[in-house]
Amino acid sequence: MSQESQRRTASVERNTLETRIRVRIDLDGSGQSRFDTGIPFLEHMLDQVSRHGLLDLDITADGDLHIDAHHTCEDIGITVGQAFAQALGDKEGIRRYGHAYVPLDEALSRVVVDLSGRPGLEFNVPFSRALFGRALRVAVGHDPRMTGVTPSTKGAL
Repeated sequence: MSQESQRRTASVERNTLETRIRVRIDLDGSGQSRFDTGIPFLEHMLDQVSRHGLLDLDITADGDLHIDAHHTCEDIGITVGQAFAQALGDKEGIRRYGHAYVPLDEALSRVVVDLSGRPGLEFNVPFSRALFGRALRVAVGHDPRMTGVTPSTKGAL
């Protein structure tokens, strides 16, 4: 079968004590997606990857959301990565490198990808929501009860 006629698809499941994840991917799809993760914002972001990447993505996740979304998000990321790797196979004939600049609302996103299989991430995001600014304001504020004392059991920060 020729490279052009062979669909690059994968179906991967990951089951841990915290989550049960199922991912199906078609790298040669049309941008169709279906999600059932319990995390609406993550589903929105994955939908953007699917639509703009013209890949079909179907993700079902059952995780310990009663605690928080951390385990579910992490295990979805791991499983999507495994599905990509499986669907790419030996990677013969791929471009390997990709990049895009995309303006979205008030943000400009820049993404550069190398499908070498070696991990690496640079993540530079200035968070502008009040929650982060307020946390910093509290952290750098003076505590009148701590005058002359460094807030560390080591005596230095």
